[in-house]
Amino acid sequence: MKLSALLADLGEQAGDMSVRCSETGGIVGRLNRQISAESERLGEVVEAMAQLNAARAESSQATSELLQTAKLAEELVRRGNAVTGQSLDALSGLIADVTGVDGKLHFFLDTLGTIGDISRTLRGIAEQSELLSFNASIEAARGGEATRPFTVLASEIRNLASSTSQSAREVGDRIVRLEASAADLIETLQSNIASGRKTAGHIDALRGSLVEMAALVEQFRDRSNALAGCHERAGVEVAKLDHGITEFGEVAVESARRAAEAVSQLDELESRANDMLNRVSQEGVATRNTPFVEMALQGAAEVAMLVEIALAEGKLSHAALFDTDYRPRKGTDPVQYDSEFADFADAHIRPVLDRWTRQSKPVAGCCLVDLNGYLPTHISERSQPQVAGQRRRNLEVSRNRQIFMDSQTRRALDGDDPLFVFAYRQDLGEGRYRALRSVFVPLHFAGRKWGLYEVGYLI
Repeated sequence: MKLSALLADLGEQAGDMSVRCSETGGIVGRLNRQISAESERLGEVVEAMAQLNAARAESSQATSELLQTAKLAEELVRRGNAVTGQSLDALSGLIADVTGVDGKLHFFLDTLGTIGDISRTLRGIAEQSELLSFNASIEAARGGEATRPFTVLASEIRNLASSTSQSAREVGDRIVRLEASAADLIETLQSNIASGRKTAGHIDALRGSLVEMAALVEQFRDRSNALAGCHERAGVEVAKLDHGITEFGEVAVESARRAAEAVSQLDELESRANDMLNRVSQEGVATRNTPFVEMALQGAAEVAMLVEIALAEGKLSHAALFDTDYRPRKGTDPVQYDSEFADFADAHIRPVLDRWTRQSKPVAGCCLVDLNGYLPTHISERSQPQVAGQRRRNLEVSRNRQIFMDSQTRRALDGDDPLFVFAYRQDLGEGRYRALRSVFVPLHFAGRKWGLYEVGYLI
């Protein structure tokens, strides 16, 4: 095999290796970011678990205190029931005594009635005695001296009748007053007796409420015991989960570290493969990259000539060409920046980029990159107006006036070779990449390095 063919084969293999390294590095990098993101979320879970443990401990303490309160409440209710029961029994006895007075009052009224009858009988006797005395006086007067003793007897009977009548009247008056007072007292007592009967019913209801209260406290105690048991079992399970999350977190951290090492090693391998690919391409060995190298050189020469003519004719100033005072466009996401060179590039250089991109189907796009990674313009397909709220879409089709930087582009910007051929991961935003091969041709305007002309392609 001829040396040129061997170099070409090595270059192809180096290019393929570089692309594979880029693809694999992108996959591992994405995996590493996912692991890192999951590790961060795991940290949040660990923190949440710590808070859960603290809350569980606090809840367990509260449950323990609740259980003690339930026991104390049960004891207080038990003692309260005993004291209240005794008080209610005494009150019930008092009410029974009060309601029992009702019969005695009626007996008292009957007795007063009987005394009234006696008083009336005494008045009748007094009236009869007066009548008898009157008759005895008449008869004594008729009998003369022989009946004088009857006159004395009649007088005494009359005096007795008068005294009896007076006493009967006094007794009657007092009985009337006594009956009136007794009636008032009886009315009051009867009202109290009625209230007492109602109170007796309330006492029975109160006894029932106390029984229900005691049952509720007992149920509360049982539920508190059950809750305490649940907390104890939950504590065991939470401890297991906490231990598992801790172990998983340690594994995730170790996995992230190893993934980062793998990415670093792949980047190093990619860099070496790119060195081989670049060296072969610069030696003029014909490979599959050669047509794109030639296209990039011709496109860069055309852009350089166009810019030099614009500078010479005064259509573009040196200050505008090398303007790095990037001004963010309000409301753009991702952020786009304006510069004094961007409008000129859109109007005069974008058509050149579109035409060279259409020259070959594998070409993904041609663009300009200044020393800071700023793309003043891009092909029309990648320079569409942004749509608010569609960041993912804007990252792909609104790449003009954005700033991108990766290790291979940085190498090409910092290098002094006439061209660079690298495979690299094109940033599509949100952790998405595409493995591309690119030819970078340094651009110098007015004797000053401006940046790069890039042709990205897929083979």
